[in-house]
Amino acid sequence: MTRFSSIPAEAPRHLVRSSLNNVRKFSTSSRLCDYAETLKNLKIGAHTRVLFQGFTGKQATIVAQESLAWGTKIVGGVKPGVDSAHLGRPIFPSVRAARIRGEPDASAIFVPGDQTARAIEEAIEEEIPLVVAVAEHVPIHDMLRVHSMLKSQSKTRLLGANCPGIISPIGKCRVGFQPLPCFSPGNIGIVTKSGTLSYEAVASTTRSGLGQSLCIGIGGDPLVGTNFVDALNIFEEDPDTLGIILVGEIGGRAELDAADWIKDYHQRNTNPKPIMGLIGGMNAIPGRIMGHAGAWASYGEPNAYAKYEALERAGVVMVNHPEKFGVGIKTLLKSRTSTNGANQRRGLHTKRRMTRSLNGSPQSQQTRSLFVKRFQALEMIKEKSIPVNEAATSESDIFLSLTIDRTALSPCILASPSAGFEPDLTGRFPFAYEGTEFSREHPLIETVASHLQLPTTAHDNLAQIFQGLWQIFTEKEAYLLEVRANTTDTFEVRDARFGFDDAAFRSSGRQAEVQQLRNPVEEVAEEVEAERNGIFYIKLKGHGSIGILVNGAGLAMNTVDALTIRGGHCANFLDTGGKATTEMVKSSLRIITSDRRVKAIFVNIFGGLTKCDMIAEGIIQAFEEMKLNVPVVVRLRGTNEARGQLMISRSGLPLEAFDGFEAAALRVIELAGDRKHFY
Repeated sequence: MTRFSSIPAEAPRHLVRSSLNNVRKFSTSSRLCDYAETLKNLKIGAHTRVLFQGFTGKQATIVAQESLAWGTKIVGGVKPGVDSAHLGRPIFPSVRAARIRGEPDASAIFVPGDQTARAIEEAIEEEIPLVVAVAEHVPIHDMLRVHSMLKSQSKTRLLGANCPGIISPIGKCRVGFQPLPCFSPGNIGIVTKSGTLSYEAVASTTRSGLGQSLCIGIGGDPLVGTNFVDALNIFEEDPDTLGIILVGEIGGRAELDAADWIKDYHQRNTNPKPIMGLIGGMNAIPGRIMGHAGAWASYGEPNAYAKYEALERAGVVMVNHPEKFGVGIKTLLKSRTSTNGANQRRGLHTKRRMTRSLNGSPQSQQTRSLFVKRFQALEMIKEKSIPVNEAATSESDIFLSLTIDRTALSPCILASPSAGFEPDLTGRFPFAYEGTEFSREHPLIETVASHLQLPTTAHDNLAQIFQGLWQIFTEKEAYLLEVRANTTDTFEVRDARFGFDDAAFRSSGRQAEVQQLRNPVEEVAEEVEAERNGIFYIKLKGHGSIGILVNGAGLAMNTVDALTIRGGHCANFLDTGGKATTEMVKSSLRIITSDRRVKAIFVNIFGGLTKCDMIAEGIIQAFEEMKLNVPVVVRLRGTNEARGQLMISRSGLPLEAFDGFEAAALRVIELAGDRKHFY
């Protein structure tokens, strides 16, 4: 298969749009449906009546109890077929019953990933104004179906999936699971992909005395219902929001869209609200998923540096760690008051510019989930009666791909008249997920054929290959199918590379036969062991003297970035997830210390669902049981942080506890012997 070089930061995109109208209609409104009209539903506050779907589950119960005590108006929850009570609130037997009797303004969906799409669909059918889906591992094809529904209506706004939710500290309204002790009423609007990085930003603005007006976690999945521009539009019109913080990461183009919006915002406002930003994944390995399901860059998508630079050019003040947001935005607000908005960036840049150093060498092969072997992909194509003739690359070969479009929130075709992906030559053609069948008469066939400069006589063969790929895509829940084909004499496939969504198997048990094609023996042993323990681990190449243990993909990416920019060399990326347990911490430390390069370990935890005292207990137990001889620096923030820090300091073990990131980072770099690299 042709291997593709790295993609230019802002490569041209050819967006030839196909019809997306062939979807089911769910809105009862007789006027033209426009999902954009639901944007106002994000304006939650003291008035918002919140419903829980999955009300009686363990996590939902804990969250609901906290939210009620905080002041959120919870009208009850749904448990199918049950008409009872829970936490002093009614249990409704269906979303319809909840809508009629409870009149909710928002629904928090606390069901497992395999049930999330159906729960969203029920809320859409009942026109619940705001739906927040928090679960991770929601299958991509489930979300493609959901977005088909969302586009057909103008009543329901989706936030997520795989997001911490939305919270109004001013209105004491939480629709999600954010750690409440970090929040305080104020005037900073925060929008992030990452949950843990949002908590860091919140804590920083709370400590600076600014507080928050509205915090929107859009989620780390590739197909989300609300994006950065949506949030920025809300913040612009919100009188309580005086400053804005945006935290992005690798994957998709949403940050570039935000940069374009910010440029326009600055042009049409003489005294704009100051905006600060951060991008996670500056040192991510090209092609690797970095914890979040959406934290991977597909063909033609910008890397982290392109996003950083685009936001900076737009006038956003960029930082390399969220701890800097509080002091930074406070200074900008003072500058805005005294200078009427002149040059918000003066004197607020990070200590030094981001440098373009990556851990390991660039690799073109993505590992979003399962990539089958070449011969397995070609066998699937043969089963669809598509001619296959394995051959070396020739000048007459063309590149075809069926994947997802994060902007159109739909499947799309990528097509290039060259043998591999070339940004200047590749067309992008989104199309509707529901009801699509490729035949010669499908309008997309003529459009793609024209882009490829194929004659009319090739339309039948082109339709045949796309119909076959589409069947594989939907039947086996793929997210990326690419082929190299040739049309010189006969239309035939010469090479193929197929990637499949692991969430369909992990959360739903679907596609077991595809997962059986995987051979763990050929994978990195430590990564396989970590996966068995519910941990996301990547062994990084290079000097690698610092092992990291972090909860949350966004925070883990930023930890690697921040240590690297300070002169450290990380041996691994490790995300325990948002629900790290004592056993998970012990397993993580065992995997980290199996790498002989590691000279010091940095544990960086922001406790939300994960409580800092539980993390401290796991670290202490692991240290004692494993007889660790590697120094460990522990930074604990968030839920029960004081208790966790005290446990570490009183343990009598060679553990060093820190509250602030800067001091902790410099200390672990020193312990690892990397101090000489810092400048």
